[in-house]
Amino acid sequence: MRAGDLIARCTFPAPGTSVHCAVSGGADSMALLILACEAGLVVTVHHVDHGLRPGSSRDVDVIAPVAGGLGARLVIHSVDVSHGPNLEARAREARQAVFPVGTMTGHTADDQAETLLINLLRGASAHGLAAMRPSHDRPLLALRRSETRAVCEQHGVLPVDDETNTDPRFLRNRVRHELLPLIADISGRDPVPILLRTSDLLRDDDDLLDELASTIDPTDARALADAPLPLARRAIRAWLADPYPPDLATVERVLRVARGEVPGCDVGHNRQVRRSKQRMSLHRVR
Repeated sequence: MRAGDLIARCTFPAPGTSVHCAVSGGADSMALLILACEAGLVVTVHHVDHGLRPGSSRDVDVIAPVAGGLGARLVIHSVDVSHGPNLEARAREARQAVFPVGTMTGHTADDQAETLLINLLRGASAHGLAAMRPSHDRPLLALRRSETRAVCEQHGVLPVDDETNTDPRFLRNRVRHELLPLIADISGRDPVPILLRTSDLLRDDDDLLDELASTIDPTDARALADAPLPLARRAIRAWLADPYPPDLATVERVLRVARGEVPGCDVGHNRQVRRSKQRMSLHRVR
């Protein structure tokens, strides 16, 4: 396996570009560091110690010599994340708060497949099932997890083994270690390429519908009520995003306002949508 062949499948920016890479010490992020440097990028490594497991402060002992040998600068962040509900989400938010905008992550094709299944289990629409959008921020999305491990082996890197990645309390771990193997067993084939193709097709459909929905003025009650329902819903979600779009129940309440069935409704975050003389308006309420 040649590094050049893998790099050709990545979405790295041009050689010489200064980039930031999130590196936990696991195989995926270590491969990201190695491939980014071999692609000719000027790399700053960002490592976050969440303090959630014994010995996490020693992860940097794996990262530092590799980063130094590749000529990458290393920045270490310590964040305070307490154990409790929504641990994964809170840890992710803590990381994102300290990372520079556009920091690259080592998400792979396997992560993409897991994300699609997780979003499906949560009842996501096409936007959620489109999963992660390929970009410079996620340059390894076309690589498999087996390939990132191979990159580490070829460079003599022994990645950090984070035991939380097998903890069944976390949904992603159960999807990774239980659901995907079960799907593979039932179907008799590797499901990851199939799931990736599904997410790519849904992303194209989602982009087209968003483009069509952008022509609808959500403050025009008549235009909103007369629009095809899938486009009207999208126009409302884009209008009310704060920053996340509202749920389906909220969207349906706004549609009732647009149709003249009710004069107004709550849309969350201390906001209301009201209709007057065929115009829809958004108001802050106390």
